[in-house]
Amino acid sequence: MGEQRTKIPYFPGCTLSTKAVGFDVAGRAAAEALGFELVELSQWNCCGATFPLAVDNELALVGPTRILLQAQRESTRLATLCSICYNVLRRTAGFLRENEEKRERINLFVEEAYRGEVRVLHLLEILRDELGFEALSERIASPLEGLRCAPYYGCLLLRPQSEIGLDDPDEPTILHDLLASLGCEVVDFPYKTECCGSYLTVSAAAAAEELAYAILRSAQQEGAEMVATSCPLCQFNLDYRQAEMDRKHPDFTPLPVLYFTQLLGIALGLDSTDYGFGDHYVDPRPLLREKGLVV
Repeated sequence: MGEQRTKIPYFPGCTLSTKAVGFDVAGRAAAEALGFELVELSQWNCCGATFPLAVDNELALVGPTRILLQAQRESTRLATLCSICYNVLRRTAGFLRENEEKRERINLFVEEAYRGEVRVLHLLEILRDELGFEALSERIASPLEGLRCAPYYGCLLLRPQSEIGLDDPDEPTILHDLLASLGCEVVDFPYKTECCGSYLTVSAAAAAEELAYAILRSAQQEGAEMVATSCPLCQFNLDYRQAEMDRKHPDFTPLPVLYFTQLLGIALGLDSTDYGFGDHYVDPRPLLREKGLVV
């Protein structure tokens, strides 16, 4: 008989269904290999992409509440991979749990009773708290030895700490510890929690580019040859803007930016053919081949 898998309702979100499919494919495959089945919600809508600054307008929370309602029909837990989705859903779940009056008003609008019981979990959290990174290290088939990788957290995976509570917002370790369990040479760097520019990439591309350059340059100065993240927007800003960085900064060397799930899948010995490496602006495959990690 095969290993009994723990089924957890899963919200992929819009970007993992379009521009970051490799993030999603690798995450589902790795979770399954480790005994967790991420079961996509049968019906879902966009989370809203940002948690509203003015929560006195309950309509802004209707979208993420509908997602939590979908999860409630199946479990008291909901898993996600995208840092932005995680931030919106985790904060919405906490807000509704603590504000019964506003929850009841939203329930009237959506015509269903959300009870405020769903816990929103990031896959990193599941691996750390339910599997354990030491146990994960024992499951590694192809250790990522010799790969100098810098963990980049960005903003939304960790902040605000009072509502997210995943890790220390200034000196986090969860992504460091995951990469170490995969066999990476983990490269700490000062800009690991700095903002990449987020949605400035739409309205002020030059500003986002300079922020991304500062992050990547900081990682390179500490010896990194690759960056790992869990945010599709961070991945885009750090990856896509490198062509312009290379033109403007003669001292800059392009640096692959991967999702942590892609590295996790490789380390577990899974087939990485569908991980979308060809969709990255800085192709990571030459470096991965150099390290003997992919063919």
